[in-house]
Amino acid sequence: MASATVLTPAAPVPPHDVAAAAPMPDIMPPVKARRGVTGFLWRHPTIAVGGALLLLMVFIAVFADYLWTVDPTALAPARRTREPSAQYWFGTDMLGRDVYSRVIFGARVSLIVGFAVAILSSVIGLAIGLVSGFVRWADGIIMRVMDGMMSIPPILLAIALMALTRGSVRNVIISITIAEIPRVSRLVRGVVLSLREQPYVEAAVASGTRTPVIIWRHILPNTIAPITVQATYICASAMIIEAILSFIGAGTPPIIPSWGNIMAEGRALWQVKPYIVFFPAVFLSITVLAVNLLGDGLRDALDPRMAKRI
Repeated sequence: MASATVLTPAAPVPPHDVAAAAPMPDIMPPVKARRGVTGFLWRHPTIAVGGALLLLMVFIAVFADYLWTVDPTALAPARRTREPSAQYWFGTDMLGRDVYSRVIFGARVSLIVGFAVAILSSVIGLAIGLVSGFVRWADGIIMRVMDGMMSIPPILLAIALMALTRGSVRNVIISITIAEIPRVSRLVRGVVLSLREQPYVEAAVASGTRTPVIIWRHILPNTIAPITVQATYICASAMIIEAILSFIGAGTPPIIPSWGNIMAEGRALWQVKPYIVFFPAVFLSITVLAVNLLGDGLRDALDPRMAKRI
């Protein structure tokens, strides 16, 4: 006879194993997402850091009339090349002028040039880019002119333009703006060319919508984000170019305190009195770093792909 198969019951699962296998309930309550300005800055720390540094420099430039200790243009040969002290925080230059007061007023010149160039070049470049990207017959002419201007480095073009005029803050702004316009116009043209082929734009054209209305409603709003990011980089570049122009004597006149002028006047004493060049260079570096951090943060925040990752 065949032996019967005996079925043994499965071993019971210990109580602790059952508890381990079961999903554990959430003990900690879910963390609410931060909203508002605080949440935005929390998600984009580079904007917070860059914005804070830039606001500090703007505060110094705006209230320079109240922060200076000695008249920045007062000459005093008896106190020239003094080391930093409680009376002269950043020391004095070879003409006895207070370096701290000159650096404070130099922030005003650099920020005015940077902001003015960024705004003017963005507005003019936006207009040129819209016309070039949406008007086919004008595209070839405009872009060839822009290509010719871009073939010259911005600093060399600014020097050439400043050589035709006399040194002043206004002429520095104009020369740097002309050198930066091609960069913005090509950026806007590329955006317009990609938007022009979108279905909603083609539908607007097919429905008989006028070109100015299409540009205002469909094209222009989509160019704000890239232009905003580009404007921050142009602002930083303009401040550097202004410092270079003043350093070589082609920018603002020596009577106007600027970081480039201060460094140019102190380069002859760099080995024995490095503080004359050091302090304006530090302020320039911090300001440019702040603007670049702000631009990087805005790029990440305004880019939908980067926003999804964050």
